[in-house]
Amino acid sequence: MAADEETLRRLIAEMQLLEGTAEEIQARINIVDAAITELRVSGETLDGLKDKAKGDSIFVPIGGGSYVKAKVDDARKVIIGIGAGIAVEKKTEEARESVGNQLADLEKIRANFQQQLIQVARAMEETRSKVSEISEKLSKREAGKIV
Repeated sequence: MAADEETLRRLIAEMQLLEGTAEEIQARINIVDAAITELRVSGETLDGLKDKAKGDSIFVPIGGGSYVKAKVDDARKVIIGIGAGIAVEKKTEEARESVGNQLADLEKIRANFQQQLIQVARAMEETRSKVSEISEKLSKREAGKIV
């Protein structure tokens, strides 16, 4: 009986650890999702620039569904972030390709996190099942002592 109670305590601790792991993975997925959304907006903006000439009016996204009206000075080159707070000037086509590559990398990272989350969820379900089984076993023992 003491062994079952100890096993139950261990499984509950394991469940708490798995829940914390799932929350952490979900937080990472949320961060990656935000970066993906930002890159998609960048890609769309770069796509919209390819047909613009000097002096054309455009709306530039500034985040949060907000835009600023601007006039194009030179749509052939843009400043693009490459990570770690560093930005470089690139031709618009190169920038679009770079954004596409970053987006593909983030999609792979997201898929990896999603797979990890699925594995943790499976482990949680197995642990829940074991907890239920042992709890039921202990309850039956206690009920038998009371009678």
